[in-house]
Formats: sequence, structure tokens, C-alpha cells
Amino acid sequence: MSDLLVCTHTPILRSGQTVRTYGVARALAAAGGGLTLLYTRFEGDRPDEAFSSIPGIELVESVSSRGARRLLAYGGARLRGVPDGFARGISAELAGAAERLAAAPGRGRVVADGPIAAAALAPLARRRPVIYNAHNLESGFRGELRGAGSQRLLVRFERRLLARSAESWMVSEAELAAAAELCPGARLRYVPNVVDVAAIEPVAPAPEPRAVFVANFSYDPNRDGLRFLLDEVYPRVWERLPQAELLLVGGGLEGDPSPDPRVRRAGFVRELAGAYAQARCALVPLRQGGGTPLKFVEALAYGLPVLATPRAAAGLAVSDGVDCRLAEGADAFAAALVELLQQGAPGLGARGRQLAMERYSIEALTRLLSA
Repeated sequence: MSDLLVCTHTPILRSGQTVRTYGVARALAAAGGGLTLLYTRFEGDRPDEAFSSIPGIELVESVSSRGARRLLAYGGARLRGVPDGFARGISAELAGAAERLAAAPGRGRVVADGPIAAAALAPLARRRPVIYNAHNLESGFRGELRGAGSQRLLVRFERRLLARSAESWMVSEAELAAAAELCPGARLRYVPNVVDVAAIEPVAPAPEPRAVFVANFSYDPNRDGLRFLLDEVYPRVWERLPQAELLLVGGGLEGDPSPDPRVRRAGFVRELAGAYAQARCALVPLRQGGGTPLKFVEALAYGLPVLATPRAAAGLAVSDGVDCRLAEGADAFAAALVELLQQGAPGLGARGRQLAMERYSIEALTRLLSA
């Protein structure tokens, strides 16, 4: 049977959200009898070739209206308790297309990708099972972010979403536990973030004492992590290792974030192998946010030693000193970074890649979703 995956963005690999979507799409297509991916045209005219080349996939586009019908969909969602930021993405056309495709002969699972898609498919979920693919436990971290809106409303919305879903796929064991506490009795399943580890060639650490931070810098937790590096960590690093450099890779930065020439901004790059190959280690300095940072898993797959905060590692089965380094606070983070830049840690990188292959690869997720 062919599964149906419903998304609210054009599937383009430019964010952690769509990387998770890609991993789930690949695994669903391989685990079942193919996959129909229904998406709303938004933030891109056509899907990436990575999506269209998935064996057994059918891509179906929905174009949302812009007038009174869109306004009615927004108003109806708000009346149902959908928070403003999510309600703005509700599309009546997407919901209607999902209804038709869900009724197709031989249809298997129907999966709503993210909270907006799950809210749009709420009427369908009253008539047939709909799975919710969560990217985060939204109420667990959005209260930390500016413009998050009413935390109480968000909690109520997410509790109802979990309660009505046939199953909710959570990215980590920690978020499974938090979701169970938020909505006792919810049907939950561990479905981790994955990357295409088999398609990633490991890189050799660069000879220069340079670290790389790969991120979408329009996302507040990543911007906070960058401020942590520039304001607190690197001044301590430079006291001990003046030649240390930081390479920033990813979109969302307006202008140079630092006047220091040792901080280099590469911007968005399509091929990341070259960026990782310029560094001795990769950094994941998050102090906010939820879920599992896909850039953490990606850095592990490239075989570089990874230095991260405990907050960034909370959703992963990593161990400090075994397959990555973890450090809390500016002093400890700077000391660990100096050590990695001076001495390297090739065994750490190799073990990190092995963990990524065993736990966070598309093959591992395909086995999980086939069960």
C-alpha cells in the first residue's frame, strides 16, 4: 500500500525541517509500496531533485488561495484553538487534496508533517487514522523564543493534536517522555531525525585550527548559539590559541557577525563536504530549542569530531568522550574547543560516524518504520 505524506512547504533541502521530511519520505517509500507526497507551494516553485528522485515517490502540488477562502481557513483554525503562527499556514486547498488522496484505493498510512499540516488535517483525523510527524515538542521550547505567542494556548493546541492523532512520531526519547506527560494516553512512537549517511563521504580534519558551525541563522536558537560563541567562547579560546578560526556556514546572517578576520562567513552553500573539510571539528552550541539538531547528526556523519552543548545533545544517544565532546558553559566549552583544535580527535570522529550509521541513517529509519 502507498502511504501519503502531507507537507505545508515545497520540499527543498534548506532547513532542518525539510531534512527531517526528506528522511521520513525516503524511509516511508522504501518501507511500503511507494509514497505520495502532497505539498503546498511555498518558499519554492518546485521540489528539490533529492525528493523527486526518491524511488516510488509521487509528488502532488497544492496551490493555496490568497483571498477570502484563505481568510476563512485562517479564521476557522483560530476558532478551533490553533495558535496564530500555525493558523496562518492553514490551507483549505491542501486539506481538500489530502481528503481526496487519502481515499484512493490501496492507500496506506496518512502522515501529517508538522503541526500546521496536522491542524489542517484535523477534520480528516475524525474519520480515519492520521499520524502526526512532529519536528519538535512545540510547547516544550517555543516559549523561549521571541514572538512565540501564548504558551497556554500552545499547550492546549498541542495536547489536542496528540490526543486525536492515531500516532505521534517524536524525535527523541526525551520528547517522548515530555509528550506522554503533556497528553497521557497519547499514542507515541520514537522516530529520530536521520540523514543520508551512506551518501556522505567522511572528511579528514583540516590542518588549520579552525572550527565550523553549520546552521540556518534565521532560527533564533542558532543565533543565540552564535552569540554564545562570539561573545563568550572565542574570546577565551583566543587567549590560549590566538590563531584559532571560526567558519560560519548557512543562510540567515545579515552582514558580518564579527569584525574579527578570524571569523569567516561562507553563507549558504549547496555542497557541505567542502565546508566540513576546512575544519578540525564541528560545533553545535545550542542553548535553546528542542528536538534533535540535524546538523549534529550531519556533522557526525562527516566523521569530524563534534563539540556540543548538553542541550544540543539531549535528543541523541551520544556519550561525552566516546562519540562526541559535550561541554556546559563558556569556560568548559572553550577549554574543550582548544583541546580539539590543538590535538584533534580522529577516533572520536570515526566513532561518531559509526553511531550515525547505526542509529540515525535512512536505512535505520526504514527498518523502524517497516516494523
